[in-house]
Amino acid sequence: MPDSSQTPTRMVRFLKLLLFVGVVLLINFGAAWLARQIDFQIFPRHESLLQGAVLSMALLYVLLMAIPFMPGIEVGLGLMLLLGGKGALLVYLCTLLSLSISFSMGRLLSPLVLCRFLSWFHFSRASNLIQRLAPLDAHARMKLLNEKAPSRIAPILVKHRFLTIAVLLNLPGNAVIGGGGGIGLIVGMSHLVSYPTYLMLLVLAVAPVPLWFWFQGG
Repeated sequence: MPDSSQTPTRMVRFLKLLLFVGVVLLINFGAAWLARQIDFQIFPRHESLLQGAVLSMALLYVLLMAIPFMPGIEVGLGLMLLLGGKGALLVYLCTLLSLSISFSMGRLLSPLVLCRFLSWFHFSRASNLIQRLAPLDAHARMKLLNEKAPSRIAPILVKHRFLTIAVLLNLPGNAVIGGGGGIGLIVGMSHLVSYPTYLMLLVLAVAPVPLWFWFQGG
């Protein structure tokens, strides 16, 4: 017979997760709507507004890409479609900037904040793991993560973390795991990758789509 005392906790956890997903979806759709409002066709009579419009879209793209679960890629594609091959370099540099910001946010975020966030969702095992990882150096963290990994594939992903990050950044539909901003945030929080290494990885990992636009001329 199931323990009835666990039912309220499970129900509360489900409601909190539902609330979190609802907020993420609401913000996501709101940001996508805003991106569509900013997008407009450029005619000669709008030439004086072009520079300001491009700057605004670039700043919006950096902001949305740096925040987990935000649809920044829509703004980036809009810029490349609008400006052609010239926009590819702008989007590429903005992507490096935004994912660097998300990485820095992860480095600055206190493990205590993450523990409280996980505890609020009643993820006590994950919260306890973060508390154990916080004071350790990179080598000790790798060892502990390999010991605690729940499946055979998890240690492989941790061991080959550079390839894993590159694949996740280019994975279609990666918004379900936080998008580029969420991935950068998690990598920064993990302290398993230094920023110079992360930046070199970004330089290669985010290049394919802008390069395609560059060679195709938009």
